[in-house]
Amino acid sequence: MSIIPTANTLDTLQMALQRNSVASSDFDLNPEVKLPDDRVLRPAAVLVPLIDRPAGLSLILTKRASGLKHHPGQIAFPGGKQDQGDADLVSTALREAMEEIALPTNSVTILGEIAQHETVTGFQVTPILGHVTRDFIPVSEPGEVAEVFEVPLDMVLDQRRFKIQYRYWRGQRRYYYTVPWGPYYIWGATARMLFTLASLCKP
Repeated sequence: MSIIPTANTLDTLQMALQRNSVASSDFDLNPEVKLPDDRVLRPAAVLVPLIDRPAGLSLILTKRASGLKHHPGQIAFPGGKQDQGDADLVSTALREAMEEIALPTNSVTILGEIAQHETVTGFQVTPILGHVTRDFIPVSEPGEVAEVFEVPLDMVLDQRRFKIQYRYWRGQRRYYYTVPWGPYYIWGATARMLFTLASLCKP
């Protein structure tokens, strides 16, 4: 079934993606952390999937499986590290979305990308925005995804909803962005990338 796109919001997003955004990292709010200049980051990509709903565009997110080595139980975009067989990072994002939530590649129109984000686990992640043009039934990859859910896009484009909190990590206080929604606690890298997108869309 084809979905009628929310044209005004898509136009806003595409104009926003033409603006320059600054690369971000998990350490943005912790300037005292000194990262080695010779560190090697592994390329990765995530898909930021937007789908039309009666109330407007929604963002599709996942809750990571509890058994994963990195970030178990956290809220994330579908995505992962770039494989040798991937033609580019767009291919990585689309492949991972197909594997993790059964999102058909031919149902996604790529809108663009925002600046890369460096994670504490040593990945350089490129967020790829995609418009899902046909409805689909999400199927979670059980080894990676515990749940698939949606958040109204307007909510995560409102910078006023973002908060800064902290936890102790390796004996030090580490600050990070959060943008909770309902029962879901969106924080860390996912919240930071969404904050970048919200900044680009700010009038």
